Formats: sequence, structure tokens, C-alpha cells
Amino acid sequence: MTNALAEYRYNRLTWPEMNEAIGAQKLVILPTGSTEQHGPHLPLDVDLFLCESICLEVGRRIPEQVLILPPISYGLNRHHIDFPGTIHIEPDIFINFCVNITKSVAYHGFQRILIVNGHGSNAPLVDLVARRTVLETESLCFATTYFWFLLEAFERVRESTVMAHADEFETSLYLHLAPERVQMDRAVADQDRVGKYVSSDSTMNYGVRFNDYWGRWTRTGVHGDPTVATAEKGRVIFEAAVEGLVGLVAELRGWPIEKRADLHVHPVQSSIRW
Repeated sequence: MTNALAEYRYNRLTWPEMNEAIGAQKLVILPTGSTEQHGPHLPLDVDLFLCESICLEVGRRIPEQVLILPPISYGLNRHHIDFPGTIHIEPDIFINFCVNITKSVAYHGFQRILIVNGHGSNAPLVDLVARRTVLETESLCFATTYFWFLLEAFERVRESTVMAHADEFETSLYLHLAPERVQMDRAVADQDRVGKYVSSDSTMNYGVRFNDYWGRWTRTGVHGDPTVATAEKGRVIFEAAVEGLVGLVAELRGWPIEKRADLHVHPVQSSIRW
């Protein structure tokens, strides 16, 4: 196997090797995360580190099929800004920056791109990045969040009721990957303000979307219970996320790029540009 097929890290290829990777039509993966507070027990790099680690493991397992781009380290985070260290990027800047990356990848001839998100608040933004990439290039771009691939596995091992932020789920993953950086002696459980239809950190369990400034309702920066996290739980859900993404890559690499059909019977204003 040549280096272009064996190497899964985008930036490790030379430009001649990149030509071979393009010819092989590897699927290009862009991990996106954030730099934000994750309670008193976890580092600021949680979303970035977990997402990139999962994507790199996908690359290690199927190097001939994927290239992993350097990750996006920052995201939409103003709601965490009351906690020291958090970095916030305005949504339009984030979207435009990521679209510039995906359009560059498409320009070089890669036909399929996957954005893997690791920060909940970036989810609607990466959706728009993928949509814009499809509409503005001849390539296909898909967006997902790695959480979706481990939910079933997490249900089998979880002890807490809340999956949200700096919680059992994220802390377990971090314990599996880098336990020396987790300060479990400082881990505490916390909960947001909960109503019937909405909460201060309305996530997957509410039909209403709302995210208040965290400095209004928590002094810990935690939503969930990290005290029950273990490295073994982290291993289980890490494997589920990686295996799920490997399966997704196989499906996306085979996804057809059909020729568009224009169904107008009258002339269109083709000079219009969006």
C-alpha cells in the first residue's frame, strides 16, 4: 500500500501524494469541536479532544478510505463565556470558515466530505456548512455528531439520568482516552433549571430549543453527573462511536452523485446568483 493510501491524516501527505488520494476518492473528514469550560474536573479541550480522537481512530482502522483534516478547535460558545477560558466564535464566521475548508477540499477533486461534530451548539451550524457545500460545489457533504452512534451503547452502561455536558458520558470517554488529565476528586453533579416544556439547557430531551447563559443557573459548569463515570464505560462508548462512523463511511463512499434534472418548461433567469 502506498503512503497516500496508508496515511489517513490529511496534512501528512505531500502534494504529489494528495493527487493519488484524490484519485482513490478517499472520503475527507472534518472534525469540529470547541474550547470551553467543562466543569472543575475536565480540561477545556473536551469537545475537541474527544471528537478528534474518535475520527483519528476511524482513520487508523480504514486508512485507505478516509483522510482526517486538522480539527476546528473553536465554536459557538457565548453561553459559556462567564466561565474563564471559554472561546466563542460568531455563527456566521464559523460557517463561512468551515465552508472555505470544504470548498477547498471539493476544488481539489474530492467528491465526498463528512463533518463530524463534537460540540452540541455547533450542530445547526455544521448542518448549514454541509448544505452550502452541496449547493455551491459539485461534491457531496454530510454532517453528523458522533454522539448519535454511541447512544445505544451508553444506555446499557449509564447510571445517571442526564446526558448533557461534563457529565457521565463525556467524563467516561475522557477517562478512557487520557485519565491523567481528569481530576475526578473535583467532579460534582449538577442540574439545570427544569420546566415542563423547557429547561435552561434544553437539549435532546425537549422539543423546545433554548440555551441560556450558563452563568445564570450553574456555578459548576456541569450538567449531569460525572461522579459515576468510569474508563470502562468510556471504552464501550468509544468503540460504539468508532464502529458507527466506520459503517457510515462505507455508506457515504458508495452514495451516488446523480445528474441533476431541470424540470422547467419555460426559460429560467440563469443569471441570478445566491
